[in-house]
Amino acid sequence: MMKRSSFAAVCSFQEFLDEKEDFLLLYRPLPSTMLVFPACMVNLVPLWVPGRDGRDGREGAKGDQGIPGKTGPQGPPGPSGNPGVNGIDGAKGERGAQGPPGQKGERGESGLSGTPGNPGLMAFKNWKECVWKKLSDGKDQGLIKECVFTKNFSDTALHVYWMGTLKTHGKDACKRWYFTFNGAECSAPLTIEGVVYVRSTTVNPHRVRHIEGYCNNIHKGKVRVGFWVGTCPGYSPNFDAYTGWNSVSRIFVEEVPRAQA
Repeated sequence: MMKRSSFAAVCSFQEFLDEKEDFLLLYRPLPSTMLVFPACMVNLVPLWVPGRDGRDGREGAKGDQGIPGKTGPQGPPGPSGNPGVNGIDGAKGERGAQGPPGQKGERGESGLSGTPGNPGLMAFKNWKECVWKKLSDGKDQGLIKECVFTKNFSDTALHVYWMGTLKTHGKDACKRWYFTFNGAECSAPLTIEGVVYVRSTTVNPHRVRHIEGYCNNIHKGKVRVGFWVGTCPGYSPNFDAYTGWNSVSRIFVEEVPRAQA
C-alpha cells in the first residue's frame, strides 16, 4: 500500500518520476500532459488515494531441508521413577552339584546310661523241620526217626513236636512214643511223650497224632533229636505199633528263649 507524501518544488517531469515511482505506477494509463502540470507545482497536495490491500499471493515452493543443528548439551538427570511391581517367580532351576564333605565335627559328650530293658527275644529264629512221606514204620520198639539240629546258644530251650499217624493194635493194648536229645529223654522240665491205647482187637485206629513240648539244659552245637516208640509202663511190650501210615510225617525243632521263672 502507498504512503501519503507532500511534494517539494519539481521543475521537470523526469525529476518527478525519479522521486516518485509509485505515482507513475498508479497513473500509468493517464496522458503525459496531465502528469506534467501537477508535478511542477509547489506544495501540491497528492492527487492519488491509497487503494485497498491486494490479495495474498500464492504459497511459495517448499524450500530445501536445512542442515541439522548441533547436538545440544545433555540435560540434568530426571527424578527417580516409582518402584515397579515384583515380577513372577522364575521356573525352578536344576539341582546343583553336591558340595564337598564338611569337616568332621568335635566329639560330643557321652550321654547318660539308660535304664536296663527287659530281656528280649532272639534277633532271629533258628528252626528246622525234618519231613518223610509215607514213613510206614511197623517197628514196635526203638528209634523211628532222627532230626539233627544245630543249637546256637547254651541258655536257650528247644521246642519240638511230632505230627503224623500213630496206631496201636491189640486187646487192652498201649504203646508210648517219645523224644530224646542225643539219646536221652528230656528231664527239664519233664519228658516229651504221648501214648495210644485201644481196648479191642476189632479197632485199627490209624490216626494223626500230635506230640509237643519244650526241653531246657541242652548244650549248644549239634543235637540229635530222636523220635522213639516203646512200651507203656505196666503194659506188655508185645503189642503191635505202627508209625507214619499212608501220610506225611514230620519232626519240628526250634531254638527259643528260656521260659520265665
